[in-house]
Amino acid sequence: MSEDVFSALANPARRRLLELLRDGPRTAGDLAAQFDLSRPAVAEHLQLLRRAGLVRDEAVGRQRLYHLAPAPLAQVDAWLHPFERYWRDRLRTLADLLETHDSEDEP
Repeated sequence: MSEDVFSALANPARRRLLELLRDGPRTAGDLAAQFDLSRPAVAEHLQLLRRAGLVRDEAVGRQRLYHLAPAPLAQVDAWLHPFERYWRDRLRTLADLLETHDSEDEP
């Protein structure tokens, strides 16, 4: 898994672009219309996502369609999974502690 993927996901505008592409391919203009950013700024974000392998583009006539490329996201999910288990176990321990504390407070 590339550091480029994490760098790409670190930016909220790029995460929003991925969310928009989740529903299917879109043109750069359509994507740019969803932001209070200039079209060149959105194009730069799309280029970074493409370099990270999270987006692919396709020429269709005079337009360029952008597609979500989900494979790197599956790798991120696999990397995050042990941390999810860690937090779930920690929250379960906290819940058990709170239950024990509540039962001690009962008259």
